[in-house]
Amino acid sequence: MWLWSLLPAGLAAFGTVGIWAVFAMAVFNGTVNLTQGFPSISHCGAYTPQRCFLSQICSTCSVLALWTVALRFKQVRDQGVHRNANVAGLVLGLISSVGISIVGSFQVTTFYSIHLLGASLAFFLGLAYFWIQLFLTLPSPDRWWVGPARATCCFLCTGLIIALGILQYTGFPSVAAACEWAFAMLIFCLFGLFAAEFRHIDGCQLTEQNPAVVDDPVAAETYDYVSHELS
Repeated sequence: MWLWSLLPAGLAAFGTVGIWAVFAMAVFNGTVNLTQGFPSISHCGAYTPQRCFLSQICSTCSVLALWTVALRFKQVRDQGVHRNANVAGLVLGLISSVGISIVGSFQVTTFYSIHLLGASLAFFLGLAYFWIQLFLTLPSPDRWWVGPARATCCFLCTGLIIALGILQYTGFPSVAAACEWAFAMLIFCLFGLFAAEFRHIDGCQLTEQNPAVVDDPVAAETYDYVSHELS
């Protein structure tokens, strides 16, 4: 059902437009001055009224990201491959999604430590999540380009996050902020790539595992197969 592809596509579009709208508001009302340097996302959303918008944008993106991560987990699980990596990806994806909400709820000017924690969860664990998704990329002739595109974004994100830390430490905050914006755009692109894979999902439903087969791996696999075929 192609409608599922609208979930990651909507997340990518909403997040991208949303944070640039916050940037525009911050420049328009003078809370950031571009002549003094390029601002980070956090500083653009540190003052009213854009801080209210950033909070809502981050909260909405967090919910959409949680939904996307859960749906991706089920999609890979139904393929019956790389179960441990899939579970690890689920955990990292859920935690990083919560980090997005923390970033929007605790502004850098009022709760710096908590804001930094949220940013670390969203950035570092989010990047780790997408490296796992690169490993879990599902092969298909009609979406052969997803793997190379995902790999390119992951390598660029890794380089940007390293450059961000070095530039911030060596006293180039404006260039570091530009790296942060580029990193955020690539993360939204990585979410958007799920649209190519989600359009092949026929349906999604939660099923309760039969208690009689929980402790029997062979029976559990048979039960999962039958449940998948009947769904």
